[in-house]
Amino acid sequence: MNRYNHSVSLDIEKCKGCTNCLKRCPTEAIRIRNGHASINAERCIDCGECIRVCPYKAKKAIFDKLENIQNYKWKIALPAPTLYGQFDNLDDVDYVLQGLLDIGFDDVYEVARAAEIVSEYTRRYLKTEGIKKPVISSACPVVVRLISMRFPYLCDNVMPMLSPMEIAGMLAKKQAQKKHPEFKPEDICTVFISPCPAKVSYVKNNFSGAKDNVDFVVSMNDIYFELLSVMKKQHLPIPSSKAGVIGMSWATTGGESSALFNDRYLAADGIENVIKVLDQLDTGNFPDLEFIELNACTSGCVGGVLTVENPFIAKARLQNLRRYLPISQNWLRPEPGEPENFVPKDYILPNPVTYQPVVALSDDRNEAMRKLSEIEEIAEHLPCLDCGSCGAPNCHAFAEDIVNGEAKEIECIIKMREKMKEIIKE
Repeated sequence: MNRYNHSVSLDIEKCKGCTNCLKRCPTEAIRIRNGHASINAERCIDCGECIRVCPYKAKKAIFDKLENIQNYKWKIALPAPTLYGQFDNLDDVDYVLQGLLDIGFDDVYEVARAAEIVSEYTRRYLKTEGIKKPVISSACPVVVRLISMRFPYLCDNVMPMLSPMEIAGMLAKKQAQKKHPEFKPEDICTVFISPCPAKVSYVKNNFSGAKDNVDFVVSMNDIYFELLSVMKKQHLPIPSSKAGVIGMSWATTGGESSALFNDRYLAADGIENVIKVLDQLDTGNFPDLEFIELNACTSGCVGGVLTVENPFIAKARLQNLRRYLPISQNWLRPEPGEPENFVPKDYILPNPVTYQPVVALSDDRNEAMRKLSEIEEIAEHLPCLDCGSCGAPNCHAFAEDIVNGEAKEIECIIKMREKMKEIIKE
């Protein structure tokens, strides 16, 4: 199995062995062993929930630093629309764009612009005959990885289109090379300003198959504090924003769906709600819909763990900013002779989402069935309290650990108490 580059890491020295992360991990990737947490890299989807709930800051995100890009001749910032919601009393996004130039970037290409282009091509894609519906958005890398790990029958539902981040990087590089033909491709770098660690994993593991679109991913909270020192309102900034309401709306849940001008959609946020929707969709007990937008973070990207502001406050600020924007500044007119469902090849994922199971009990089917039967038998005799004291998130996961030789039944507090009572009676 190829090594997966994760963006969520654990600092063992800070970890106290509490069960906050254990109980909130959506894929049961965390165990408490030897007094501290342990992350199963194969199960982790880099959602950042453990970072969010850890009271000791033992979980942290890995991302690039601004100093890593200084050797490039042309540096392009790719700000996610979430960035605009981090600033209080902001009435014009051009102040943010100018601030990015002032802290050292040579150019800025808004991801919101690419989001408006993706919205247009999504509308076209939904008109394609024979596609599996409802179509699931591929914008959130956490959701895509979760489906590839746990929902094999939903892989064909995932929309095979590059994310706005990737498309922004691609268009930004094309624009830079057109303006500056003297630069070689290796002289130009694109830097995505991310609200979540999952985008780092997306880039580092080359999910899109287009590794050169985005070169670096930096944390939004790092950029926020850099911008505070240079953003001033003494002078009006030069108007440079080329995004509208549609692009800005992608920062919050429902923004991507509402841009489709189609009422047959569902938008859900929060990783637990996402799993519930996928479970129901997987069993076929679902209403007749065209499109499903799923965001792992509460309220959408504004709820990412690399942001600064409360997601609900950021959402309110973005609503105020949208009031003064056009609907879109990136309308695409079909070329003569183009079919109504035309989507350029450059915008399509070269490799479709495929099922990649990481929780198989054994490669041998008979052995896997034997283990499964043993797990169910052990689980029946456990207290089913899901207290987490054994170091597993629930009793069923603990039974699985026992069968895999990673734990012993006596590590269950209830079982230990029963054993002690027996010893005392004897």
